[in-house]
Amino acid sequence: MTERSDDAAEEADASPTRRRVLILGAVGASAVVSIRPALAQTAGSVLNCQIPVPDPSRAGGYIAGDGKVVASGTKNAFPPASRPFKGEEVRRAMNGGTLPGTDYERSRAYMNYIRRLQRGTSGFTCFASLQMPR
Repeated sequence: MTERSDDAAEEADASPTRRRVLILGAVGASAVVSIRPALAQTAGSVLNCQIPVPDPSRAGGYIAGDGKVVASGTKNAFPPASRPFKGEEVRRAMNGGTLPGTDYERSRAYMNYIRRLQRGTSGFTCFASLQMPR
């Protein structure tokens, strides 16, 4: 008789009960609820990240029209930006706008600098995040 009751118990464990299904559904729903705010927070942080022009290791350098950092006072080069640009501002400039506080030529030079950013340079992660599809 114990063999038959053990088999019946195994069969009962194998089929999902209403309670188990409800518990699994609740766990799945809480995962969705906790992931969505994290994604929203990530999108917000990308728009609020900052890109200094130029990066602090080259502070004081001017930005040439092609985006290279050159010595201060170089002809046709622009002084460094007065403040870092936010991701949202850079995104707008990527879509045809200008960076705040700049004219067309200066904005273009700063954007060329930003496009040339490489791994390990301040602002690179922010710029790379702006380019990722959503």
